[in-house]
Amino acid sequence: LAAPRVATKNTHGTGCSLSSAIAAGLARGEGMGAAVRNAKAWVTAAIAAADRFSVGHGHGPVHHFHRYY
Repeated sequence: LAAPRVATKNTHGTGCSLSSAIAAGLARGEGMGAAVRNAKAWVTAAIAAADRFSVGHGHGPVHHFHRYY
């Protein structure tokens, strides 16, 4: 699942967020392929929005709630 690289240092939590999003998709009844594609799209958008969310120092978290604010 290729995607353009997002220029941000805020990537903390990407792996856990991706696996949780896949599990949530499966729990909603999505097939494995759809769950992975949807999770990847969501995490990519969360990484792209991460610079709008400033928390702590160093590598900050992705913006999990990018759809809402």
